[in-house]
Amino acid sequence: MSKSYRLPDYGEYRFSLKEGALAFLEGAFLVAMIGYFFYRSWLACLFLLPVFVLFMREKKKGLAKKRRQELSLQFKDLALALSANVKAGYSVENAMRESYRDVELLYGADSPICLEVRHILRGLENNVILEKLLYDLGIRSRLPDIMQFADIFLIAKRGGGNLTEILEKTAGVIEQKIETDKEIQLMIGARKMEQKIMNMVPFLIIFYIGTTSRGFFDVLYHNPVGVAVMTVCLLFYGAAYLLSKRIVEIEV
Repeated sequence: MSKSYRLPDYGEYRFSLKEGALAFLEGAFLVAMIGYFFYRSWLACLFLLPVFVLFMREKKKGLAKKRRQELSLQFKDLALALSANVKAGYSVENAMRESYRDVELLYGADSPICLEVRHILRGLENNVILEKLLYDLGIRSRLPDIMQFADIFLIAKRGGGNLTEILEKTAGVIEQKIETDKEIQLMIGARKMEQKIMNMVPFLIIFYIGTTSRGFFDVLYHNPVGVAVMTVCLLFYGAAYLLSKRIVEIEV
């Protein structure tokens, strides 16, 4: 467990080389589609660079959110393992060492939770108290569940409460919350698919009519009035996209 790594801030995200290249291609394709379907001009793509920048920013936010969800799920299993090991008679510090083996079997040594637990174990070896290490993880994770777990752990350990019972109840609450979130995401999964399909409908309509009735949209292109009309349509489309995205994003 001596492998070094940089502790991440889970509120931010840095593309890997592969992710960056893929996101760049997706953003360029989106800008090209808008430039062609709304303006019939590749030159318009230059003026649509803010859309590309916004896309890349949203892509990072999406990947950061996905990583936080992954960490949240993995932390739930860590909390359950920690609770079980403390209940089995281990001290909290030794229970954390045993719990590392459990999550390593579940998620692999390179998983976010294993990287975090290795950092915690190194801290314990350097006489850093577990409460501080958990609190640091809570701050960096930007996850209320982990932050609340760290706060409850601190209060229980400092206040001399029944640590075993408190850990068990806290881990149970985290597990129940995650299961509820899974059920909600399952129920709205079809709605998310419908949203993605509806986002493509304007492009498909323009493509279909433009293919079957050539010249039908010519009045909307390459003239000031047409450009103004299509720009207003694009703004409405963008607003509808953001609204639909907000509607299907439900968090517990």
